[in-house]
Amino acid sequence: MPSSNRSSLRVRIALVAGAFAALFCIVVGVLVVVSLRDRAARYRQEQITESIDRAEYHIKNDDLPRILVRSGNVAIQVLNPHGQVVTATPQLAGKPPMATFQPGEMRAKRTLCPPAGLKGCMTVVCYNVFQPDGVWMIYAAIPVVPWYADSTLAIFLGVVTLLIIAMMATVAFRAVGRTLAPVDAIRAEMDEITATDLDRRVPVPENQDEIRMLAESVNTTLDRLEAAYEQLRRFTSDASHEIRSPLTAIRAHVEEGLMYPDDTDWPQMGQAVLAAVERLQELVVDLLALARLDANASLPSAPTDLAQVVEAELNRRTSRVKVVRDLRKGVFAQCDRMRITRLLTNLMDNAERHATSQVTVIVRADESSAVLEVVDDGAGIPAELREVVFKRFTRLDTARNRDTGGSGLGLAIARQIAEVHGGTLTIEDSERGARFVLRLPRCDRPRPPSATGTEAARPVD
Repeated sequence: MPSSNRSSLRVRIALVAGAFAALFCIVVGVLVVVSLRDRAARYRQEQITESIDRAEYHIKNDDLPRILVRSGNVAIQVLNPHGQVVTATPQLAGKPPMATFQPGEMRAKRTLCPPAGLKGCMTVVCYNVFQPDGVWMIYAAIPVVPWYADSTLAIFLGVVTLLIIAMMATVAFRAVGRTLAPVDAIRAEMDEITATDLDRRVPVPENQDEIRMLAESVNTTLDRLEAAYEQLRRFTSDASHEIRSPLTAIRAHVEEGLMYPDDTDWPQMGQAVLAAVERLQELVVDLLALARLDANASLPSAPTDLAQVVEAELNRRTSRVKVVRDLRKGVFAQCDRMRITRLLTNLMDNAERHATSQVTVIVRADESSAVLEVVDDGAGIPAELREVVFKRFTRLDTARNRDTGGSGLGLAIARQIAEVHGGTLTIEDSERGARFVLRLPRCDRPRPPSATGTEAARPVD
């Protein structure tokens, strides 16, 4: 099917090229024929005029020969005032008048097919010569110029047109074939690429043209596809491993209880199984959250006072360490309140797991950004590892990052929530511990609806 499609494209383009060549040749041919036909008509008119002038000269000098000298293709008859043929060119000698029409005054012209005594369609001109004895008439006939001007010329133009059409179609067919050869190579390579060899790339032509740009674009797409597939593969592998751990713990507890039912502390075992189930549930919830974020679903957003969101979440939580609040009111951001709450929850869970005695939460304004900071007094994170912790299922080997209950997805989810809001989540320097900084674009403070039901906005303080 691809080969036939390519061939049909070559044929179509060749036919189009041939059609344009034919159109061009026809236009040029018509112009040539019209020009030559006009020239031929003028030349024949000059022949007729010359022949009539010569005959008129003989009439006025009363020296008409018995047979007139023939000038080209012009046939002439001279009639006396009585309508009798006095003299004529050889082809009309002894024949009756070629026409019967007469001019109203001096001259008349008709096309006769044929004139009397002649063959074919001819242009006949009748000319009056006024003499003392009466009005003499001169009939001059010359073959009509055909629409194609000349048969030899028409055949020549037809042959040249066919040759040009054939040449243009052939050149177009071969040129398209050479042009599509790289496309064919790209298609063949794409047909062979599967999920097991995503490292393969399509050949890039040497010519700096659109096909090269297409090949480079395809290779760039394959690069992204390979990176996405590799990320998905690692994510699937990590997720499988993480899910297997609590399932293994649940199975081990249940099997032990069934093997030794009399020696098993069933309440204690139930607590252990419940803890494993809770860990498994937390992992599944995080995986679903990541799936929704990866799908780039639209967010229901509204101007939100960041301090109010943070304060509501902190009031709801119970913490094993002291939580210090520094929340500036009136810092608004266009965001989804539930997603930002989830981000804060993940940051607080992480901070409380690694804090020594205190976690500080700050909300402030920074030029065009609404800023949320979560700072703990734990061991901190080395600068070279501050991006690593945002990767999925990442756990560092340091004492600070030995996860005692997290899924390994909390910080990855938090960063992705920040990014879908058009913001950033980074780890910045602090005197002690880790300092997570969220920056979201600020927006105007919403004004309560007026009496007319419309809303107005005023600049941020």
